[in-house]
Amino acid sequence: MTARIFVALTQRDPHVRELVAEIVPDVFPWVAFLSRDEVREFVVELVSTMRAADAIDNPAPVVQVIDSWRHTAEVLADPELTAVLSGPSVGDFGRVPQPSRG
Repeated sequence: MTARIFVALTQRDPHVRELVAEIVPDVFPWVAFLSRDEVREFVVELVSTMRAADAIDNPAPVVQVIDSWRHTAEVLADPELTAVLSGPSVGDFGRVPQPSRG
């Protein structure tokens, strides 16, 4: 029931969405490594997923959204890793051979 109220409020009132974006760092401190736009995107995806997950009575998708965004923040917190993942792709190295059994 709380999730439904929360989702309804954020969907109907832009001020509530802004307030949620402001308090998200209190709940998820790792959003400090995300840009302001990314925090908003996280909030929108979180609320949307909460609504859908409630409809199927399964919180697992909500956990996955949170974990995915937390991993994004972890990458952004590491400048070397961010550089590697944002750099040009080195291409395809071809087929991976089957491991030998022996």
